[in-house]
This record gives sequence, C-alpha cells and structure tokens, in this order.
Amino acid sequence: MADQHYLEELRQNWRPLLAATIGMGSGMSVVGVITSTIAPSLIADTGWSKADFAMVGSLALVTSFAFPFIGRLADLIGVKMTALIGQVTVPLVYLAYSLMSGDFGVYLAIFAIQSFICVTTTATVYTRLAVQYVRNARGLALAIVASGPAVTGIILAPILNSYVEANGWRESYQAMALFAAVAGLITFLLIPTEKRSKDQLKAAPKRKAREDYPVIFRTTAFWILLFAMLLCNLPATILLVQLKILMLDNGVTGEGAAVMLSTLSAGMLAGRFITGVALDRFKPQLVSFITLGLPSMGLFVIASSYDAPAVLTAAVFSMGFAFGAEGDIVAFLVARYFPVDIYSSVLGLLTASMSFSTAAGAALLSFILAATGGFELFLVIVGTAVLIGAASLLLLGESKEVPKPA
Repeated sequence: MADQHYLEELRQNWRPLLAATIGMGSGMSVVGVITSTIAPSLIADTGWSKADFAMVGSLALVTSFAFPFIGRLADLIGVKMTALIGQVTVPLVYLAYSLMSGDFGVYLAIFAIQSFICVTTTATVYTRLAVQYVRNARGLALAIVASGPAVTGIILAPILNSYVEANGWRESYQAMALFAAVAGLITFLLIPTEKRSKDQLKAAPKRKAREDYPVIFRTTAFWILLFAMLLCNLPATILLVQLKILMLDNGVTGEGAAVMLSTLSAGMLAGRFITGVALDRFKPQLVSFITLGLPSMGLFVIASSYDAPAVLTAAVFSMGFAFGAEGDIVAFLVARYFPVDIYSSVLGLLTASMSFSTAAGAALLSFILAATGGFELFLVIVGTAVLIGAASLLLLGESKEVPKPA
C-alpha cells in the first residue's frame, strides 16, 4: 500500500516531471555528449591541439559565476520563465557553432556565452519542479528528471556519431539546433502554471537576499556539501568533453568510442534511478558516499595499463553511474536541509562550486597534457580527490530542514 501511494504521487504530477525531464534531456546537460561526439571531427578539421581544446573546459568558470544568479532567479520568477531564456538560446548557440570559420577564439566566445546563459536549462532550475511538486517520492522524482540527459545520451550518441562521420561537424551542429528548438518548445508548453506557482511568484518580491543567504551560510551541511562537490567534480571535464579522445588514446576504435559514450549514458541512467530509490529508503549519507566514491576506481583503472575493452567499458560505466547519482544526491540533500523557498538559491551556489571544480580540473588536465602528453597523472590525482570528497559526506548529520527565513 505504501509503494502504491509512493508511485501515485508521481502519477499525479506527471506533467511537471515530464517537462523537467525533456528540458534536462535537451538543454545544457547534454552538451557533454554532443561536444565529446563532435570534438574529434572538429579538432581534425581545424587543426587545434588537444591541450588547447582541453582548456575549453576551464570556461566552466564562467558558468560558476552564473549559477547563483540563475538559482536565485528561479526562486523569484519561477521555473517556466527562467528556463525560457535557455530554451531560446541553446538552438542559437548550436547554429553559431555551425557557422564559425574555425577560429579557436570564436569557438571560445560562443562556448562562454553558452556556459553563462544556457545554464537556465540545467538541474538548478528544472529539479525545482520535482522538489516543489513531490515529497514522499522525491528521490525517485529527481531521478526521473535527472535521467533526461542519460536517455538522450543513450539514443543520441551513436546516431550523432554516425551523422558526424557522414556529414561533418557543421551539419551536426545544425541538426542539434533543430533538436533543441523542438524539445525546448515542448518543455515550455508542458511546464504547468498552477495556483501554487502563482502564489510563489506573487510572494517572490518580498524575499530578500540578506535574509536568505545568512540562513544558508549558517548551515553546516552547506559547507560539507561545498567541500565534497569541489573535490568530486575535478574529473568532470573527462566526461564532458574528453571521453572520446581519452578512449582513442587507449587504443579504442572510433566505433568503440561511440559505444563507450553510450555506456557512459547507460551508467548515468542506472545511477540516477538506483540512487534515487536508495535515497528514499536508506541513510542518504551512506548512499552518497558509496555512489560518489565509485568513479575513483574507474579513474584508477583507466590510468593503469589494463586497456582491455571490457575493463575500460566497466570503468566508464562506473564513472557514468556516479555522475548520474550526483545530480540526485545534491538535489535531495539540498531539499533535505533547506526549505523549498530557497532551494534553487542553495543549489545554485553548490552548482557554482561544481562548475568551478570542473574548470579547475580542465586547467589541470591541460597543464598535465602539455607537460607529459598523457592522461595518467591527471586520472590518479582526481581519482584520489573524488574518494576524499565522497568520504566527507559521511559527516552530514541527521538534522531536518533548517527553519524558513523570516
């Protein structure tokens, strides 16, 4: 009976959950799959070096500045209008990529714009729908929403890989522009405008940052989460833009690398749902440590001399599993320790730290590639950092949500 009620809550709120899932699966969260798939063709055509391209990931620093503002905006004006900004911009960005001449500076400029504006189509905004509408099955609801990028990746990676090899990177970016435009429109139409949302919008101008942020900064859980996210996201640049290149360097064929990208997405999908259900039923601190610590093993394996396809596939799957679980974990823990009224403000700050960590990891990778020509040292360093970050989550207490700010 309890399980029936558990699932009934999801059925009753299918519309906001579907909207958030499609939005996540067509917005900024799938840029990693798209970029990793197109990057080899783009680099080969333009003559850019791997070290230079690795520095692209450091522009996530731009994103880190955007997230706190985007999170605050979602708390003030709601998900629908905040997400619309990115839904319009994402297709235009892909179109701009397809029209560039091959100048690396132009690519960086477009990527910077994408990194700043299109974060309105990420979990900081869309997961607010799951937290706002679902309570008892919140972990599973967050898993459903966060599964959007993984589902897209599983379907899109092999199709896009074949399309890139047949038509080149320009036409591929144009195809992605059309995909993002259609999906963005569907998402916008699905996001409900209900009484609850209107009440929040009406009350929003009364909220003051000087009242909300002290509540956030006085909560120990915030600092533990901040520390963990800074360490656990150092290897994210591998998953976002470097995975196919890394696999090719390990002797995997182009077709095999496409399989690895699908494996990554499958791992993400498994991580979303297994972790989501586990968070609803078991101690979240322990669930968080186990799932976020998992990729350290995958990173160590890839850094080793074991290059058998099955071993590399398992390593990539473990990294995808943790990457998928992370979205559930951060959103679930923020909702656990903070009131919904400031959910996106808190998540924006934490996501900013994650983007900063991704940028730092990309800069470190670029330096190591230039110095050593290989990925091994980087994989060992970030694998150790991930293990420490995941372990720190065991320090989280059993406290409930903090009192709502006045």
